[in-house]
Amino acid sequence: MTVSNGQPLLRLEGVTKRFGSTLALNDVDFDLRSGEVHALMGENGAGKSTLMKILAGNIHRDSGRILLDGTEIDIRSPAEAKAHGIAIIHQELNTVPAMTVAENLALGSEPCNRYGVLDRRAMLASAREKLARIGARIDPRRELGELSVGMQQVVEIARAVSENARILVLDEPTAALSQAEALHLYGIIDEMRAEGAGLVYISHRMEEVWRLADRVTVFRDGSYVGTRQKGGISPPDVVSMMVGRDLDDLYHRGERAPGKIVLDVRDLTDDDRVGPVSLQVRAGEVVCLAGLVGAGRTETARMIFGADRPRGGTVRVNDAAVTATDPTRAIAAGIAMVPESRKEQALFLDHSVEDNISVSSLRRFGGFGVLSRRRIRGAVEGQMRRLRLRRTALGLPVRALSGGNQQKAVLARWLMREADVLILDEPTRGVDIGAKSEIYEIVNELVTAGKAVLVVSSDLPEAIGISDRILVMRAGRIVHELDSRTATEQDVMLHATGTPARTHGGPND
Repeated sequence: MTVSNGQPLLRLEGVTKRFGSTLALNDVDFDLRSGEVHALMGENGAGKSTLMKILAGNIHRDSGRILLDGTEIDIRSPAEAKAHGIAIIHQELNTVPAMTVAENLALGSEPCNRYGVLDRRAMLASAREKLARIGARIDPRRELGELSVGMQQVVEIARAVSENARILVLDEPTAALSQAEALHLYGIIDEMRAEGAGLVYISHRMEEVWRLADRVTVFRDGSYVGTRQKGGISPPDVVSMMVGRDLDDLYHRGERAPGKIVLDVRDLTDDDRVGPVSLQVRAGEVVCLAGLVGAGRTETARMIFGADRPRGGTVRVNDAAVTATDPTRAIAAGIAMVPESRKEQALFLDHSVEDNISVSSLRRFGGFGVLSRRRIRGAVEGQMRRLRLRRTALGLPVRALSGGNQQKAVLARWLMREADVLILDEPTRGVDIGAKSEIYEIVNELVTAGKAVLVVSSDLPEAIGISDRILVMRAGRIVHELDSRTATEQDVMLHATGTPARTHGGPND
């Protein structure tokens, strides 16, 4: 690996950007060298994505300079960014699922014969060459939407590499990838670095940063905090830079004394991928469903909430039967759910933050068919203060919020509803370390108040850290129960993969 110590490939100096009264970036600096991976870290809302949108030409800075190879440039459109050799792989992919892989790779530069007709043979040959360049074994004739998110991402990287991008920005690239897909991506990154490209890597996953990065820069609240060589800093140091304080104990789980059974699930099944599944969650208790992707955890959670209709089994809340045929009935029975995919399954992206938080509690604020906007706003503002959401976000469309703040908005909706059972499916996926800590604090508040919390998590330290019991699922069934006070990550994985080395006396073993 060669890292240049001379003039930076890219340098941004004193970049400032405002959105109305909100200062998104405040006189920030950032530089990138040829042949390095430079990690850009910070909490959601720290300004990372805003800076990258400026670099991509999606928005324009208010002040500051961008220098490429020491020469000042101005980027006012994605086409100009591309002309300068800058490519951005966004967390939300910029591809067309209904088109083939080859068509996606050729977008904007489709080969035509002398009659101006698309040359499909040449397009396929070019696509195979582009995919081979990064070691991707993908049939270019397949429709892109048939591929996993990870493979779609690989296609987008192949397009960037084929365009001879000198600067590649990857924004949360592994958020939806399997471990095998992530390892493949790491290999591509290593190859690009070896070829002299400069890569900006935005991620909340500390283990990835330590695997890939040469340097780490931290932003906080739109301001530059500092840049460090990876060898001269530790993960706790980075966390402290990100949040402005030490996080000695991220989970803060105190002693709990679970009470009566609140959620009682018996023999739940869809007669296909899941079941029969039986579980109980008590008042003041957090139970986590753990397991590998495809084990049936999300499917189980969705059936409890009524988002998917079960073919058999029962759900009871506070000893009252719930007809789990749709979410409306589940909500009325006291069940709430924060789904795995907040944008597709929980948020009304073009509606305001206020509307998104209040939507499930409107009946509380009505009388004689008229809603009290004053009372709604007061209740919403109370939840926003509780979750440290800025009041200035109240009227913004929720799509304008960072991922972590969007998750807080979904959580605030159900906190305002005061449900007895809260189901959290991957509650901190794509969320920064500071927001994670705040979400864990809210979970602790809920269990202290006697709520029952069921969590689905693929983050094993999180699963162990926030829960009282872990129910390990495999092939649609609960195969083992672990006490979180004594469980290890290895214990969970051994049961999840079907090769337990020892047991802890779980009832479902």
